[in-house]
Amino acid sequence: MSVLSSPASPTTSPNLGSASGLTCRECGARYPLAPEYACTECFGPLEVSYDFGAVTRESIEAGPTNIWRYRDLLPVPSTVADIPNLEPGWTPLVRAHNLGRELGLRALWVKDDSANPTHSFKDRVVGVALAAAREFGFTTLACPSTGNLANAVAAAAARAGIRSVVLVPADLEQQKIVMTGVYGGTLVAVEGTYDDVNRVASELAGDHEDWAFVNVNVRPYYAEGSKTLGYEVAEQLGWRLPEQVVIPVASGSQLTKVDKAFRELGSLGLVEPTAYRIFGAQATGCSPVSAAFKAGQDVVAPVRPSTIAKSLAIGNPADGPYVLDTCRRTGGLVEDVTDEEIVEGIRLLARTEGIFAETAGGVTVAVLRKLLEAGQLDPDADTVVFNTGDGLKTIDAVAPVVGPAATIPASAAAFTAAGLA
Repeated sequence: MSVLSSPASPTTSPNLGSASGLTCRECGARYPLAPEYACTECFGPLEVSYDFGAVTRESIEAGPTNIWRYRDLLPVPSTVADIPNLEPGWTPLVRAHNLGRELGLRALWVKDDSANPTHSFKDRVVGVALAAAREFGFTTLACPSTGNLANAVAAAAARAGIRSVVLVPADLEQQKIVMTGVYGGTLVAVEGTYDDVNRVASELAGDHEDWAFVNVNVRPYYAEGSKTLGYEVAEQLGWRLPEQVVIPVASGSQLTKVDKAFRELGSLGLVEPTAYRIFGAQATGCSPVSAAFKAGQDVVAPVRPSTIAKSLAIGNPADGPYVLDTCRRTGGLVEDVTDEEIVEGIRLLARTEGIFAETAGGVTVAVLRKLLEAGQLDPDADTVVFNTGDGLKTIDAVAPVVGPAATIPASAAAFTAAGLA
């Protein structure tokens, strides 16, 4: 197995394209590009800043049909598409006529990221994190995960020929554990919640300087991968922004980065900078951001998760306050739904559009319906909802409520007698 070189020294200037440095999201302090994630002045989170060159619709459209068509807008080398990777992205934007008709929406689309290589949007963020990790010289790709990220990290490391170390909650869905383990990396189950797993990973990141924990020490680069969801939606809509979007919230990074993508596209003249509203979706059993929004608070109080939507079960979401800011600024909100509503959302999307979503997708569809029924969404506005993973990963959520209509002897007469004709 090949390895990356030793970690880059602070004096090394990484080749990360148009990325110009890191900026604190709280105090605005600037830092050079490095595997750092917290401001030394105020301990706020760091975010990638850019000095974009000439980027046109034509230059993007000439690129590959994956996230690397947007490499000029990401913290990655210009040669990234030539390096072995899973080539995630450019997933379908499905015009959901049937679902829209049933709910009373004039124009509805589903951004279906279950079509990614490991069947979730996490392939996007891991792809960008891996590109940055290569530049910084890390030898191992690692992460704490609620499941989908574990799958993506293990698969991406296998393709790149490097080691992976993945930590997950011990009660994770068996499907996700098997899918992670099959890639041959180091998989460790930790007793406790995701927040417990994340704490262990943070401690290990300090002990293993040659390990790239994608959502810890290279988090600023990793998070930028979610921007590609926003870029693709706008391009697939004919280079325009949707009027309202509904996005699931776990750490909250995906929602804030889709917003960042929309704003970047507008500032670069790639789309007309029209108004849009962003709505966040959580499971009631882990809804700290929704609770803060409804209470009019700016601080997100941690909770202990208890929900079937394990991929969203982050009780102390890192980007929670920024989700609140984004939803309020755009005129949206954050809502939550029960486990029963989640299952109904999964079945509704499957029945109307033939898309089998994991529990996070059920959350998004159920919140979409709840917002419409409450009059908080415009039924005439162009609307996009995000399905971030494949239902086969969370099959236990719906197994008790779906199955054969009948079990019959092997004859046509038995079929008729059962009233199935």
